[in-house]
Amino acid sequence: MTLALSAATSLAAVFALATPALAAPTDQYVALGDSYASGVGAGSYTTESGSCQRSTNAYPALYNAYVQPASYRSVACSGARTTDVINSQLGALSSATTLVSVTVGGNDVGFSNIMTTCVLYSESQCVAAVQAAEDKARAQLPGLLANVYNGIRGRSPSARVVVVGYPVFYQLGTLCVGLSATSRAKINEGINLVDDITRTAAGNAGFRFADVRSIFVGHQLCSYGDKWLHALNYTNIGISYHPTAAGQSGGYYPVFRNTAG
Repeated sequence: MTLALSAATSLAAVFALATPALAAPTDQYVALGDSYASGVGAGSYTTESGSCQRSTNAYPALYNAYVQPASYRSVACSGARTTDVINSQLGALSSATTLVSVTVGGNDVGFSNIMTTCVLYSESQCVAAVQAAEDKARAQLPGLLANVYNGIRGRSPSARVVVVGYPVFYQLGTLCVGLSATSRAKINEGINLVDDITRTAAGNAGFRFADVRSIFVGHQLCSYGDKWLHALNYTNIGISYHPTAAGQSGGYYPVFRNTAG
């Protein structure tokens, strides 16, 4: 797991942490979502979270540690889909909740299955799997996300809601072993589509969108900088393509912090 940050990124993170909170100490903060919100791949999982694998290095936990809102609860869980958020996580919200973060949608279009197909099978099968996921995302994801966002607003009508997206996995145009350039480009295309759909749905709900794509540039798989994403890990398959602790602290945290206000 890569934990080192570049000097520039380290300085940026320090400045982000030093930024005064805007009434944040009074916030009642609840974090919702999937493995990218729970912190799979970042290590240091809390005992109480069990298979949900909530990490003390995940961006919601870092926000709690550095900003110190009045209260904090994360119910984010590895593997969560939009229906899981609705059925199992929204109960953590109340009318007193003033800040909500949510990362969800990737499992609804099959991120994990796509990456398994791309790693184990041919380029043509990889491209076809991504295309099928894109078709599903266009047809179903806006409605699925709207259901989640309506549920959040119904339970916490006065909360600031930050919808946090996904990083694009690969830096293109570099020499890179493993998947073909065509497969990597198609995977990136699919992630960008999910992020764009999510950003539009968040805007339609009146929520803020925290876009992490640009901050991960230079730290993606196949990049020359410090990697903020786990490559395929056969000994611990669950962390594959998830942010490292450095990806959570150097990528996700400052973007969420700045968007949350």
